[in-house]
Amino acid sequence: MCFSTEASFISGAVLSIIGIATIKKAQTPAQIIFAVIPLLFAVQQIAEGFVWLSFSNATFGPWHQFFTYLFLLFAQVIWPTWVPLSIFLLEKDRKSAKPLQILLLIGILLSITLAFRLSTETVSSEIVGHHIKYTFNNKNYLHHFAGIFYVLVSVFPPFFSQFKKMSLLGWLISISFGITVLFYGAYIISVWCFFSALMSVAVYYILLNIIDSTKEKHL
Repeated sequence: MCFSTEASFISGAVLSIIGIATIKKAQTPAQIIFAVIPLLFAVQQIAEGFVWLSFSNATFGPWHQFFTYLFLLFAQVIWPTWVPLSIFLLEKDRKSAKPLQILLLIGILLSITLAFRLSTETVSSEIVGHHIKYTFNNKNYLHHFAGIFYVLVSVFPPFFSQFKKMSLLGWLISISFGITVLFYGAYIISVWCFFSALMSVAVYYILLNIIDSTKEKHL
């Protein structure tokens, strides 16, 4: 299978290179917030690489829980806010970006909720069928509602952007989510993040388009 220690570290390394290149292209603070997405995904993928290592290498065994929670910190706490925030900050007319404001508020509340759950519940991770499965030991109604809102704040923000190319990111995230649900439903946290990390290379292309559009408006 393509999901392994090597896959996580290789994707992390590639995304680090793309992330640095993207940040270098950014020209404003708002663009930097958006441009840093691939680099954040790189850290997340590398963290999961160490989760893989903790299963097979006794040296990393004591760090198993640390890297498990580090990976989930990105997957469940950072992204619900970062995605809508990074797109909202790029909007010049904030009044016309009401949908993004609403999604950002939902994302912030979701991040706070999931951070609380992550800090109060026990999480276990295990290798099942060549994938890492993350399990919260206390599944309740919050687990299901959180999943719905997570998809909402992850998939929809790009479609409300004034920049037409931004919808590409939304479609790529949507497609990766669909593939994950259909074929890897039991490992959705790990596998969707893997696909989304690879899809984040579109951020570089979108940022270049945003910069070009901004230049044209000032000509």
